[in-house]
Amino acid sequence: MIIPQLLTNFRVYGNGNNDMIGVADVELPKLENMTETVKGAGIGGEIEVPVAGHYSKMTVKLKYRTITDNAVALSSSKSQQLEIRGAQQMYDNKAGEVKIVPVKVVLRGLPMSLEPGKFEPGKVTDTTVEISAEYLKMTLNGKDVIEIDKYNYVAKIGDTDYLADVRSVLGL
Repeated sequence: MIIPQLLTNFRVYGNGNNDMIGVADVELPKLENMTETVKGAGIGGEIEVPVAGHYSKMTVKLKYRTITDNAVALSSSKSQQLEIRGAQQMYDNKAGEVKIVPVKVVLRGLPMSLEPGKFEPGKVTDTTVEISAEYLKMTLNGKDVIEIDKYNYVAKIGDTDYLADVRSVLGL
């Protein structure tokens, strides 16, 4: 049995470069289905239903320890692409060994805000950049597990693309 334990460490890279863009904590986007309330004849009340393959806004937050050139550059009014590469620790209880499994998240979107943080002697500034993600792809141990591409009508969870039929009907 493989038991997931923790994220050993990660690095953040920006705009296709292999240069780390600073020491940051990252809050990944929440995948929240867009919903609509269905009510009317033949239904005993109201039902909240998800809109197939459609997600509410997705935002990613990067919190830097101090104000950096990279944080300021990420807030410029142009599309930003981030690649977050992590090493997750798993424990194989049969082999009695710790194994490291790669996890990668690719995000693309426009900056929403830059919070420079606060100045306090001997403390971090907690400089925060928030980006609205239009594209999200998560790969776990070499296998794509999530791909959301809002502009191209892609909503893959596992091996299922929940917008494939929509693209077909729309002639895309």
